[in-house]
Amino acid sequence: MSLAHDHEQTIPRHAIAAAGILVATALALTTLVKVGVLNREAVPEVVRAEAHIAPSVVRQLMFADRADGAVVVRDFATGETVRVLIDGVPGNGFVRGVMRGMARERRIRGVGMEAPITLTLWKNGALSLTDKATGRSVELGSFGPDNRAAFAALLPGGGA
Repeated sequence: MSLAHDHEQTIPRHAIAAAGILVATALALTTLVKVGVLNREAVPEVVRAEAHIAPSVVRQLMFADRADGAVVVRDFATGETVRVLIDGVPGNGFVRGVMRGMARERRIRGVGMEAPITLTLWKNGALSLTDKATGRSVELGSFGPDNRAAFAALLPGGGA
């Protein structure tokens, strides 16, 4: 009786070939986009500018944390409290999460929270959040109708 056995691990040739084809395709497509043979995915700001889509409603907002954990949303121009976002209320968690991400970006870049963040409803129905202090922009329609509505509610009249 022999105790010798084989520890060789083999990967099927077709699996290696498929992985190689996948990597080669990804590299080829990336190169074709980089050199301009293929167009990049549409950038919303560029598409809106090229189509001359104007803002319908614009509101400059300020966000501040409160001692009890709530987030106070104020209109930058008037100082009016637009909403107080309390944890556990439907929609508030999404708004708070996006704003924490924006605040984190500002901290990383050494930018204070004094500059407003712009919430824009566009004539084509798109809704975007832009932080000019960091250059970050978020297309809010990408997160589904409920999350979009949570931000639209911060516009005058509750948005659209």
